Amino acid sequence: MSQSLTTTRNRTYDLIITALAISLVFVSTLFLNIRLPIAANGGLVHLGTAMLFILAILLGPKKGALVGAIGMGLFDLFSGWVVWAPITFIARGVQGYVVGRIAWSLGRKGSSTKFNTLAILASIPLMVACYYVGEAILFSSWIIPAASIPGDLVQNVIGFIIAIPVAKFLKRLPMFKNS
Repeated sequence: MSQSLTTTRNRTYDLIITALAISLVFVSTLFLNIRLPIAANGGLVHLGTAMLFILAILLGPKKGALVGAIGMGLFDLFSGWVVWAPITFIARGVQGYVVGRIAWSLGRKGSSTKFNTLAILASIPLMVACYYVGEAILFSSWIIPAASIPGDLVQNVIGFIIAIPVAKFLKRLPMFKNS
């Protein structure tokens, strides 16, 4: 088989995997969510965060960024949160990249539970900060966004609790062992 054909197949495979991962994040966010009554401007807890963490650990920083940005950005566009889409695109893209980057550092490829834990914990303040600044710009206030922080934290903690054991299990499967 020629080098060109192999490269084309690898790119096609990467495109398919990335598209499926984006779909998983979108569906997990859209159908598995609970609106928290703690803030009028925020407070949505969904399993898309857990899916983002899992996929960034399994697929690495570039796909993690795309999966977070596009998957959750699409959720905002299709569910009436359109004004949030640019903020989500940045916040979740950064979060997916950071999780993937740390989990895949030094050739680990998401196989270290310690580094996966560190990756998720390092990404949370960045995600919260992105939403805080975005919301501050949106509402022209540095006070109003504070009401969204508890919901953001709850969402990330739930995602963390689910993602670490699921990613550990999935990394044992032949399909994800060397990815």
